[in-house]
Amino acid sequence: MLITWVVPFTLLGSVGAVACAALLLVFPETVRTRSLPSLLSYATGTLLGAAFLGMLPKSLEQAPPLAVSVTVLAGIMAFFLLEKLVLWRHCHEADCEAHGRRGGALILVGDAFHNFVDGIVIAAAFLTSIPMGIATTLAVIAHEIPQELGDFAILLDSGFSKAKAMLYNLLSSLSTLPGALIGWFWLDEVRRAIPYVLAISAASFIYIAVADLVPGLHRQTSLSATVRQTVLILCGIGTIAFIRFGA
Repeated sequence: MLITWVVPFTLLGSVGAVACAALLLVFPETVRTRSLPSLLSYATGTLLGAAFLGMLPKSLEQAPPLAVSVTVLAGIMAFFLLEKLVLWRHCHEADCEAHGRRGGALILVGDAFHNFVDGIVIAAAFLTSIPMGIATTLAVIAHEIPQELGDFAILLDSGFSKAKAMLYNLLSSLSTLPGALIGWFWLDEVRRAIPYVLAISAASFIYIAVADLVPGLHRQTSLSATVRQTVLILCGIGTIAFIRFGA
C-alpha cells in the first residue's frame, strides 16, 4: 500500500528538516548570542524569499490574482489582530515579556500552515509514483532547512528556551502529517484550497519579516551593521532562490 510510504516519508520531510536546523542549538549560548543578530537578518531573507519566490508564485498559478491578493491582505490583517490579542491577553505594560514573544508565536502559526501544504504536496507526489514521492520529500527537506534555521533564531530571540524552541518547532512541523493524510484521501477536494492556504502562509511570513524582524534590525544603525544585515538578507533570499530555481 502506498500509504505506508507516504506516512514515514512525510514525517521524514518534516522532522528531518527540524533536526538538521536544530544543530544551531548544539553551540554554546555565548556563540548563539553573538550570532543571533546575523541569523535574524538571514531569517528575514528566507521568510521574504519563501513568500515572494515560492508561495505567492505557486498560489498565482492556481487561483485568480485578485483572489490571491485579497487573501494575502486578509491574512496580514488577521496576523495583526492575532498579535494584538497576544499582547492584550498577556501584557498591560510597554516592556512586558509578551512583546518579545509575539514574533515567535506568529512564526509557529505561519509555519504550521506552510508545513500542512508540504504534506499535501508529498501525498500528491506519491500518488504519481514512489520515486516522485521520494524526490519531493528530499526537496521539501532541502527548502525547509534554511527556513527552520531562521525559525529557531526567531524563537530564541523571542525568549524561548532551547527545549521549548525545539518542542514547538517540532509540533509545528508535524502539521505536515495531517496535510499528507488529507491530501491522500481527499486530494481533489483539498487541491482547490491550496493556493489560498499558500497565500495565508505568505502573508504570515511577510508580516513577521516586516513587522517583527525589520524593526529590530533598524536598532543597529552603524554602516557596518547595515552592510552586514543587507548582505545576510540577500543571502537568505538567495538561498531560497537557489533551491527554488537552481536545484
